[in-house]
Amino acid sequence: MSATLPEDDGVYETSVHSMDENDSVPLDFDIHTDLRESLYFFFLNPIDKWKFKKKFPYKLILQVLKIVFVTTQLTLFAGYRYSHVDYTRTVETTMRHLFIKDWEASREVVVYPPGNGPLAVYTQSDFFGQIDFTVNAYATIREKAVASFSYSNPDGSVAPVMFCKNYYKRGIIWAFNESYIFDGDILRKCIEIPFEEMNITTGFDSRAFLAQKNFSINFDVFVSGEIKFDLKTINFRKIMPLDIPDCYKLNVMILFDNEDHDGQIQVILSSVAEKLVCEGDTESIAHNTTALMVRTVLNSIVVLCCFCSFLLCGRALIRAHQLKERTARHFRRYLNTTLSFNDQLEFVNLWYLMILVNDVLIISGSIVKELVESKSIGDWWNVTGVLLGTGNLMVWVGVLRYLGFFKKYNILILTLKKSMPNILRFLFCVILIYAGFALCGWVVLGPYHIKFQTLSTTSECLFALVNGDDMFATFKSLATESPLLWWYTRIYLYSFITLFIYAILSLFTAIILDTYETIKQYYENGFPQTTLEKFIFVRKDQHIGMTVYQEPSCFPPCMNWVDRFMSSCFGWSSKRLFSPRPSDASSLLETVSGLRNDEREPLLPEKQGQASPTGYQTCDRLDAGTWH
Repeated sequence: MSATLPEDDGVYETSVHSMDENDSVPLDFDIHTDLRESLYFFFLNPIDKWKFKKKFPYKLILQVLKIVFVTTQLTLFAGYRYSHVDYTRTVETTMRHLFIKDWEASREVVVYPPGNGPLAVYTQSDFFGQIDFTVNAYATIREKAVASFSYSNPDGSVAPVMFCKNYYKRGIIWAFNESYIFDGDILRKCIEIPFEEMNITTGFDSRAFLAQKNFSINFDVFVSGEIKFDLKTINFRKIMPLDIPDCYKLNVMILFDNEDHDGQIQVILSSVAEKLVCEGDTESIAHNTTALMVRTVLNSIVVLCCFCSFLLCGRALIRAHQLKERTARHFRRYLNTTLSFNDQLEFVNLWYLMILVNDVLIISGSIVKELVESKSIGDWWNVTGVLLGTGNLMVWVGVLRYLGFFKKYNILILTLKKSMPNILRFLFCVILIYAGFALCGWVVLGPYHIKFQTLSTTSECLFALVNGDDMFATFKSLATESPLLWWYTRIYLYSFITLFIYAILSLFTAIILDTYETIKQYYENGFPQTTLEKFIFVRKDQHIGMTVYQEPSCFPPCMNWVDRFMSSCFGWSSKRLFSPRPSDASSLLETVSGLRNDEREPLLPEKQGQASPTGYQTCDRLDAGTWH
């Protein structure tokens, strides 16, 4: 037995020589045949496997169907979720106009730099006046509001308003001599304001009501106050396909924030919309049942497709692992070598791993979506959106795998794949520099610039500057009280912009361009073969994952009906067009390199310029166990 790796052609040659019983004729048998065939067909892309095996590519069709159903599901969910979120946001704006005194529409527009400061109260009369305004608006909501708001009690009566205060356990200040008594424990106390105390005629007086209930407000220890109440409403809107009116319970809270004790108590309104089960008329209930049934069927189809995809991809990964172990044992036993780490990675299909992950995400998101739409759980819209959105992102990124079967698209994928290690190493170094600038900007500019108030906003501001966004406004908004600060901030920003825009981004682009030029040269001059590829392929220009033939080597089964029609009408057979040339048939046999002489005979040309008709059966005669 011998095992050699010739330098001239890079092909493993191992043979067991034996003699016949007369010791006259040597019999050669290649011990690598079975493994080489298994590896060869394992690394073929689905298109070539279809040509060779003549088997319908059900896994490819399953992925296409999954894309269709998953995208349809996401489209319906996105419209449904947008209507829900947009409605709750608009209702919250309505609440601000109804329940907050002196609210202006200009505060609803997000501009930079902000045109208005935070809405706040600065005097005790303004504080109690805001409470009076809110309670009076709540008591007359059905008469004043244009929306259909109702109270949360089952009989529709006015539910009480809850007012709570958070305060320090003890706090006495003598500012004239800089002394105080302070206990930092925070206590909480609440009181209900019943409808009977809401005098619709004269208006509610919160100062008198709280004094009567011995519920005083000491602003020296006052930390925050909350006004809470609930309202119900039904959203009548333009009905879209598979859409119905929604019923909501609105949990409204108005916060008086005095944590800083700086003389400014900010007034902040927030609301949470909780979906309820509507009791509509007969037609609406029937429509609701039909819509829920259609959504349930679609969710079930998506879950079924993803589950089948998960099983098939999981099976493929397991078989790949088994083939890798078999190859490693073969290399150790017959070639006295081991598989390198890069060769072992060839058996790990990252596309399949990504499919497994997106299948899990989409199945989880579909289950949560079904529970949300059936009102079985609460407001899990964001969780559902993250699961389905991320899953769909990975599904569409996975389409790149099939584009990689074409040379021009494969250049892009190979460029990203080959440049990724260098990009990650480069980004690691860049992150260290970026983190230093972010921390420095946060500490130095945080008190003086709105974009640097927190570490998160500082990072966002610097990233925007790298992309050339809002540079003038950033410079213009910097504080100029201190000459030292003025000079330091200019040097800081100029250094950051110069370093990242003119140096780091250029280096980042150069890494990708260098890899792209390398891949182009490989396409022109040939890719270097790995040890595993030298074992599998005879030709030096063949590599794992490449399309082997520009012309089909086996007649596609989907063309049979075309061939029969053309042959019966015009006496012309398309098989003659697609039949392999003698050189193609010989290349096929050499590539597989496992066929014996008696198996090669049917493929030898019977006539000059024409291959044997039995050549069409080559793929059928190959061992089906070698396919994966």
